[in-house]
Amino acid sequence: MQIRGLTKSFAGEVALWEADLDVERSHVHGLVGANGAGKSTLIRCLAGVTVADRGEIRIDGEELRQGSPQASEHAGLAFIHQELNVIPHFSALQNMLLGAPKVTRFGLIDWKRSSVQARAAAERIGIHFPLETRVSELTVAERWLVMIAKAISRNASMIAMDEPTASLSGQESEQLFSVIRDLAANGVAILYVSHRLEEVLDLCDRITVLRDGRIVDEAMRGHLDKKGLVRAIIGHDIRSPEDREHITVDRTGTPILSVRDVAWKQAVKGVSFDVYDGEVLALGGLIGAGRTELAHLIAGVRRPDSGRFELDGAPYSPSDEAGAIGAGVALVPEERRAQGLMLQRSVGYNINIASLDNLRYVAGLPFLSAAKGRRQAERMVKRLSIKTPGTATRIASLSGGNQQKALIARWLNSGIRLLILDEPSRGVDVGAREEIHDAIRELARSGVGIVVISSDVEELAILADRVLVMREGRITGELTGSDITEPNIIELSYHDVDSGKGETA
Repeated sequence: MQIRGLTKSFAGEVALWEADLDVERSHVHGLVGANGAGKSTLIRCLAGVTVADRGEIRIDGEELRQGSPQASEHAGLAFIHQELNVIPHFSALQNMLLGAPKVTRFGLIDWKRSSVQARAAAERIGIHFPLETRVSELTVAERWLVMIAKAISRNASMIAMDEPTASLSGQESEQLFSVIRDLAANGVAILYVSHRLEEVLDLCDRITVLRDGRIVDEAMRGHLDKKGLVRAIIGHDIRSPEDREHITVDRTGTPILSVRDVAWKQAVKGVSFDVYDGEVLALGGLIGAGRTELAHLIAGVRRPDSGRFELDGAPYSPSDEAGAIGAGVALVPEERRAQGLMLQRSVGYNINIASLDNLRYVAGLPFLSAAKGRRQAERMVKRLSIKTPGTATRIASLSGGNQQKALIARWLNSGIRLLILDEPSRGVDVGAREEIHDAIRELARSGVGIVVISSDVEELAILADRVLVMREGRITGELTGSDITEPNIIELSYHDVDSGKGETA
């Protein structure tokens, strides 16, 4: 596939400029860049969703008709997005057959032939679960395999994958990499979009870097290291764990939050710890360790089976999320689109919704000032460098990193005492991650207690004042100061604990 001179502007702002790119068969081609760099615009042009202002796309020498998703699919292009386009209550096979081409002479779908092709594709990439299984019962990794098999069953010559490992464990990621390498070895071109730079460097045969809508670097495997790739993406080096801001947290007074012997089903087993004013406390561990379930208990999403919480020394037992927020405890969930954002609402609405008291004409009266709301949202957009045409823009149109920053901005003026962030930088670029870390630190400096859950051990090493590592619902150890290192976090993630007791931190 050849892309030549592709240019696209939105509302007078250039999203993509004179892009020249070759994606070759049998190659894994990495496409990286900060949120808003132009990756999504390029992919939308390839998918026929967006028509470029100028430039052309050629597939095996034939020019692709732009603005037609059907033409892109007919040309052998397939697209698997981070938010997987599946119907949960349909089976894996039914999802694979959605949109199957009408091939009979009567213009109908040949279900028998399509089913045989789908099963053959599933076998080819190593799907072992029954294709009659409902997608809602599959893991995220298995859902990815379903979508890849769907693309293969349609004879796709190029598959674009957007953040495929964002929600996968290390073992699941390795399984996916094996499938990708096998596809490339069999002549399929893979366009691989990811913010996880280590896997891009390891997996991709060629890497193209976009910044501010322009291609700023392109290199074959082995000609770029992580530091050089980061510099190309954001234009400067980023902080390393050695540059971590060291803050002395006073742990002699009353904690903001006390957790004592909290348990819920088999996911959380007798966990105890404290969080203090201005502290960034991180929960590390493997996927399935119980960290998200613990966060949901603290935030009122679920009720614990046993144990107790205290907030600023007083009993705290929220019956739901609204009760937790009313008490001063807020959660930024891992699934920001499904659980955190009101996608059909504006950027300003999503930012202001937690601090409406600040927008009243008169304290105590239920009348809000639109002008105050606009000014508050604009301050937050500027403060967190949220890239958006304006605060009235629908938040669904923003990139993942900018959506995440808007979600964090929601709590900056809300007066909360404790903020829990579950995977705060999942699916965002290195530049946005640094800005998110700065916002978290700013909240901590104002006296807010912070609990961060992250599967990125480098993030924990950079951000946390203290790390508690969980495994199988229990805390396996605590790290502070210079002991907060990636090897130590990983070691504790695999460390066994006494099956009869939880740990107190």
